[in-house]
Amino acid sequence: MTSISARVVVAASNAARKMGQALDGMGHSMEVCKYTEKLVPSTRFVAVDGVAPTVSESAAFVAPSANMIGDVSLGKNSSVWYGATVRGDVNKIAIGENSSIGDRAVVHVAKIQGDFATTIGDNVVVGPGAIIHAATLGNSCVVGASAQVLDGAIVEDNAVVSPGAVVTPGTTVKTGEVWAGTPAKSVRKLTVEEIASILESANSTTELAAAHATECAKDYKQLAADEEAWEDKEERDPDYWQPTEGQEDFGDVLGQGAPGRIFDSTLSNPEEGIKYMHKKEKAKAASS
Repeated sequence: MTSISARVVVAASNAARKMGQALDGMGHSMEVCKYTEKLVPSTRFVAVDGVAPTVSESAAFVAPSANMIGDVSLGKNSSVWYGATVRGDVNKIAIGENSSIGDRAVVHVAKIQGDFATTIGDNVVVGPGAIIHAATLGNSCVVGASAQVLDGAIVEDNAVVSPGAVVTPGTTVKTGEVWAGTPAKSVRKLTVEEIASILESANSTTELAAAHATECAKDYKQLAADEEAWEDKEERDPDYWQPTEGQEDFGDVLGQGAPGRIFDSTLSNPEEGIKYMHKKEKAKAASS
């Protein structure tokens, strides 16, 4: 895009924004019952210069509040958790298979001060609040919570960066070692059991991610049904008839409710049923 056309687009965008704000203000002044609409600004997938993130069809989970921006690829069984940002706006980010980017973690690249993409291998666990900036992570490694791996740094296979550690630019964390401190230094070798636990941690995170993906994919009807089923389970007397999975649902019969659920509705005195529901709602509101 030429500089002239860019200026035209910016000018048109500003004009449209001002017009929208004016219309919004006019509508606000005409309101009888004031209402403030609260929007969630989070957008999971954002293209930059026509390049959108590429997510494997078998990726485990991308949280609704996570952001994947620009030239980013996410491999099979990998996950990006709540509040995390993976931003490949000026360079490329590649995340391998069975890896996870923890809550509020930031993964970025560099172009101005050094040309560094970010590569994250397979079976990698990036902890919550960690920063991976224009660095390379090998396979089966761990970056602890709030740790930083900075420009041009390399974390080799089967290595651990401890929580809060800062791996300075251009540093190489050797395979089989634990690094800690600011700046991070090698403190000891990993045991065979600790190396094996890295893969176990990656697999456990992937299993948990699948559960979160299932829950986040539910619509409001499914959520309401889940809540109703939970309340029914909590309140139903264990000596009373219990619903079982796979049981045929007869639905409503002659306006009298479903067979076997006679005490779930008030049959002879509907008014009493309404009173009971109001009483139940008041008790629930008082306890919350």
